[in-house]
Amino acid sequence: MCLLLSVSSFEQPLEQQIDNYIGTQYASDVPGVSILVAKDGKAIYSKGFGSANLESALKADPKNVFEIGSITKQFTAVAILMLEEQGKLSIDDAITKFIPDYPTQGKTITVHHLLNHTSGIKSYTNMPSFMVLARTDMTPIELIDKFKNEPMEFDPGTQFNYNNSGYILLGHIIEVASGQSYEDFIQANIFDTVGMTNSYYGSMIKLIPNRARGYSETETGYRNADYLSLTLPYAAGSIMSTTADLLKWQNAISANTFIKRSSLDKAINGSTLESGEAISYGYGWIKGAVNGSPTVEHSGGIFGYSSNGIYLPEENVYVIGLTNCDCGNVGEIVSNVAAMAIGKPFAKKEDAIALSDAQLSTWVGAYAFDAGVVRHITLKNNQLYSQREGSTNLEIYPMTATNFIFDGGATAYDFSTENGNRMVTMTNNGTAMTGTGIDKTPPAEREELTLDADVLNTYMGTYEIQPGFNLAISVRDNKLYGVATGQGEVELFAAEKDKFFLKVVAAEINFTRNAEGSVESLTLFQGGQEMLGKKID
Repeated sequence: MCLLLSVSSFEQPLEQQIDNYIGTQYASDVPGVSILVAKDGKAIYSKGFGSANLESALKADPKNVFEIGSITKQFTAVAILMLEEQGKLSIDDAITKFIPDYPTQGKTITVHHLLNHTSGIKSYTNMPSFMVLARTDMTPIELIDKFKNEPMEFDPGTQFNYNNSGYILLGHIIEVASGQSYEDFIQANIFDTVGMTNSYYGSMIKLIPNRARGYSETETGYRNADYLSLTLPYAAGSIMSTTADLLKWQNAISANTFIKRSSLDKAINGSTLESGEAISYGYGWIKGAVNGSPTVEHSGGIFGYSSNGIYLPEENVYVIGLTNCDCGNVGEIVSNVAAMAIGKPFAKKEDAIALSDAQLSTWVGAYAFDAGVVRHITLKNNQLYSQREGSTNLEIYPMTATNFIFDGGATAYDFSTENGNRMVTMTNNGTAMTGTGIDKTPPAEREELTLDADVLNTYMGTYEIQPGFNLAISVRDNKLYGVATGQGEVELFAAEKDKFFLKVVAAEINFTRNAEGSVESLTLFQGGQEMLGKKID
C-alpha cells in the first residue's frame, strides 16, 4: 500500500502535488494560508492560497505578515539560552533570582521548569479572566500579577502541562537579565542579526505592511476575529512574521548563529521529569515524526491566526504554514506537505479499502490509555468510529485489516491482539500511545428533543458569565446556537425543555426561568465547573 501510494504520488512534480492538495481546501473567498517548503536551506515552494483580507478580496501571498502565536516560544527559548551563554543567567536558576517577590508557595521553580512547561504554575490563558482582559494593554508585571497567586497545579518538575504563564515569566526574566525590553532584545539580537525585515513584535496599533487580517469561523461563515491586545501573549505568542522570514530563522538555528549546538541540543531533544520519564517538549521545540522521519516542530494559535512549523533534520527539509483564521487544522496541512516533500506521503481516506462488518467488528470496544484516557471504537453502517471520552465521535478509515487512519492521514491506529486481548497503538505526530482493550460501554448517544420555535425564541439573548465575557444565544432555522466571547458559534441540542448539551465538547447549558416563566439566566456546566450567566440583553 505505501509503495503504491509513493509511486502514484510522485508521478506528479512536488509543486503540483502541493497545489492540488491545498488548492482544493482554499477558495478565493475564505481566509488564506501561506506555505513554504525549503530543502537544504533554500525555498523550493512558496505560495499563498485563499484571501488575506475578505473585505477587500485581497489574495493571500507569501509576503503576507501573520501572527505566529506560540511559535514565538522558540524565540523566547533561544533568547534565554543566549543569555545563559553570556553568563547572565542559568537555566537552573530559581525564578526568584529575577522576580524576588514571586510567590512560589514553598516550591523551587527554575528557569528550566518554565521552558519545558513543568513549573506547575497555572496557565493564565486557562483562567476565565483571560477573556475579560483580552482588550486590555498590560505591562509584563501587571500580567504576572493576574496569575501569580493562583494555586500551584503540581510540584515543579513532576508533570508536563503546556503553560503560557511560564513563557510570560521568561519574557520578564529576559528583560531583567539583559536590561532591554523583550521587544528590543528580540529585534536587536534576532531579527536584525539575520535580516528578518518583515518580522515584528506584534501590535494592533502600528501599521504592519502586508498584514493579513485575522478571522474566526462560525456556523454561517467567517467574521473578524475578536480584538486581543498583543501585550497579553507577550513572550508566549506576540511575534508576527512571514514564511520567508521564518526560513531565515530556521536557517540561523541550523547554522548555530544564535547559540552553540550544545545549547540547541537542550532545546530540541525533549526533556525529562524528575521521575526520569521522557517528554517530547524541550525548550520551544517538540520532538515528533512524519511517517517515521524525526522532526522538531511547534505550532501556534491565537485570535484569528494559526501556524505550524516542522523541521526534518535527516532530510534537511523545513515546512512552515501560516493562516489568518483560528479555524481548520494547519498542523495537518503542514504535516501532509512535509510528508510529500520527503517522498513519504500519508495515506488518504480516499485510499481506504472495503472491509466487511465482521472484519470491522473485530476491533469494536473500549481501550484504556495512560492518564485515564479511554477511547471507544464503535461500528455503524459499515463505518468504524473512534471517540475519546468527553470528546467527539470521529470516523476512521481502513488502509489494511488492522491499520486505520483519521481524516488527513497523520493520525493512525494499528490494531492487534495479544494473548487474546484487543490492543491498539495510536500514532500521532510521531508519538505512539498504546491502548489495552477493556470492558466498558461506550457513551450513549444522547437523544435530541425537537422544541417549537416559540420555546427556542425564549432563550435568545446575551448572558454575562463574567464582566466582559458573555454567551450570546440565537435561533436560526429552528435551531439554537451559542457564541461565547472570543469563540466560534456552536449548536446547542435540547435534552429537554430548558436543558441543552453540546456535541463539540462535553458541556451542558441549563436555562432558568423566573416566576413569570421568562428566562432570566443560564448555567454552563463544563470541566467540573458551574458558571452562572445572568441575562443582560
